[in-house]
Amino acid sequence: MKFTEEHEWLRREGDLVVVGITEHAARQLGDVVFVELPEPDTTVARGDEVSVIESVKAASDILAPMDGEIVEVNAALVENPALVNEDPMGDAWFFKMRPASMADLDDFMDEDDYREFIS
Repeated sequence: MKFTEEHEWLRREGDLVVVGITEHAARQLGDVVFVELPEPDTTVARGDEVSVIESVKAASDILAPMDGEIVEVNAALVENPALVNEDPMGDAWFFKMRPASMADLDDFMDEDDYREFIS
Protein backbone atom coordinates (compact mmCIF):
# COMPACT_ATOMS: atom_id res chain seq x y z
CA MET A 1 0.00 0.00 0.00
CA LYS A 2 1.19 3.52 -0.81
CA PHE A 3 0.19 6.90 0.63
CA THR A 4 -0.04 10.46 -0.69
CA GLU A 5 0.65 13.74 1.09
CA GLU A 6 -3.09 14.43 0.61
CA HIS A 7 -3.82 11.49 2.96
CA GLU A 8 -5.03 9.08 0.31
CA TRP A 9 -4.09 5.42 0.27
CA LEU A 10 -3.38 3.50 -2.92
CA ARG A 11 -3.60 -0.28 -3.20
CA ARG A 12 -2.62 -2.15 -6.34
CA GLU A 13 -5.07 -4.80 -7.56
CA GLY A 14 -3.76 -6.31 -10.77
CA ASP A 15 -3.67 -3.55 -13.39
CA LEU A 16 -5.84 -1.26 -11.25
CA VAL A 17 -5.19 1.02 -8.28
CA VAL A 18 -7.82 1.33 -5.56
CA VAL A 19 -7.97 4.79 -3.91
CA GLY A 20 -9.37 5.80 -0.52
CA ILE A 21 -8.56 8.13 2.36
CA THR A 22 -6.48 7.19 5.38
CA GLU A 23 -7.67 6.65 8.94
CA HIS A 24 -5.82 9.85 9.85
CA ALA A 25 -7.83 11.84 7.27
CA ALA A 26 -11.11 10.25 8.38
CA ARG A 27 -10.39 11.20 12.02
CA GLN A 28 -9.52 14.77 11.01
CA LEU A 29 -12.74 15.13 9.01
CA GLY A 30 -15.04 13.83 11.73
CA ASP A 31 -18.45 12.40 10.86
CA VAL A 32 -18.76 12.16 7.08
CA VAL A 33 -22.22 13.10 5.81
CA PHE A 34 -21.81 13.31 2.01
CA VAL A 35 -19.63 11.78 -0.69
CA GLU A 36 -19.64 12.66 -4.39
CA LEU A 37 -17.81 10.26 -6.68
CA PRO A 38 -16.47 10.63 -10.22
CA GLU A 39 -18.12 9.05 -13.24
CA PRO A 40 -16.63 5.75 -14.39
CA ASP A 41 -14.79 5.92 -17.72
CA THR A 42 -13.48 9.40 -16.88
CA THR A 43 -9.89 10.18 -17.84
CA VAL A 44 -8.07 12.11 -15.10
CA ALA A 45 -4.70 13.76 -14.62
CA ARG A 46 -2.70 13.73 -11.41
CA GLY A 47 -4.02 16.48 -9.15
CA ASP A 48 -7.48 16.70 -10.74
CA GLU A 49 -10.34 17.06 -8.27
CA VAL A 50 -12.32 13.85 -8.74
CA SER A 51 -14.42 13.44 -5.59
CA VAL A 52 -15.88 15.58 -2.84
CA ILE A 53 -16.24 14.51 0.77
CA GLU A 54 -18.18 16.55 3.33
CA SER A 55 -18.25 16.10 7.06
CA VAL A 56 -19.78 17.95 9.96
CA LYS A 57 -16.47 19.87 10.19
CA ALA A 58 -15.35 20.51 6.61
CA ALA A 59 -15.53 19.73 2.92
CA SER A 60 -12.54 18.31 1.08
CA ASP A 61 -11.64 17.35 -2.44
CA ILE A 62 -10.20 13.97 -3.27
CA LEU A 63 -7.54 14.35 -5.95
CA ALA A 64 -6.50 11.94 -8.66
CA PRO A 65 -3.20 10.56 -7.39
CA MET A 66 -1.97 9.72 -10.88
CA ASP A 67 -2.86 10.02 -14.55
CA GLY A 68 -5.30 7.39 -15.74
CA GLU A 69 -8.92 6.36 -16.12
CA ILE A 70 -11.55 5.91 -13.41
CA VAL A 71 -12.99 2.44 -14.06
CA GLU A 72 -15.20 1.84 -11.00
CA VAL A 73 -16.64 3.79 -8.07
CA ASN A 74 -17.88 2.64 -4.68
CA ALA A 75 -21.61 3.40 -4.85
CA ALA A 76 -22.01 2.16 -1.27
CA LEU A 77 -20.28 5.37 -0.10
CA VAL A 78 -22.95 7.54 -1.69
CA GLU A 79 -25.67 5.53 0.05
CA ASN A 80 -23.80 5.38 3.38
CA PRO A 81 -21.09 8.08 3.73
CA ALA A 82 -20.48 6.98 7.34
CA LEU A 83 -18.54 4.01 5.91
CA VAL A 84 -15.62 6.43 5.63
CA ASN A 85 -15.54 6.69 9.43
CA GLU A 86 -16.25 3.00 10.02
CA ASP A 87 -13.71 1.42 7.64
CA PRO A 88 -11.60 4.05 5.84
CA MET A 89 -8.86 1.62 4.83
CA GLY A 90 -11.20 -1.15 3.65
CA ASP A 91 -14.84 -1.01 2.56
CA ALA A 92 -14.77 2.78 2.19
CA TRP A 93 -12.59 2.92 -0.94
CA PHE A 94 -13.61 5.73 -3.30
CA PHE A 95 -12.68 4.58 -6.79
CA LYS A 96 -10.59 2.21 -8.83
CA MET A 97 -8.47 3.54 -11.63
CA ARG A 98 -6.32 2.18 -14.42
CA PRO A 99 -3.17 4.30 -14.21
CA ALA A 100 -1.37 5.44 -17.33
CA SER A 101 1.80 4.04 -15.74
CA MET A 102 1.89 1.68 -12.77
CA ALA A 103 5.48 2.85 -12.20
CA ASP A 104 3.99 6.10 -10.84
CA LEU A 105 3.20 4.21 -7.63
CA ASP A 106 6.91 4.44 -6.84
CA ASP A 107 6.44 8.21 -6.32
CA PHE A 108 4.40 7.71 -3.13
CA MET A 109 5.20 6.99 0.52
CA ASP A 110 5.17 3.53 2.03
CA GLU A 111 3.45 2.99 5.39
CA ASP A 112 6.51 3.82 7.51
CA ASP A 113 7.13 7.05 5.59
CA TYR A 114 3.46 8.02 5.93
CA ARG A 115 3.46 7.39 9.68
CA GLU A 116 6.49 9.68 9.96
CA PHE A 117 4.77 12.27 7.73
CA ILE A 118 1.72 12.53 10.01
CA SER A 119 3.61 12.44 13.31
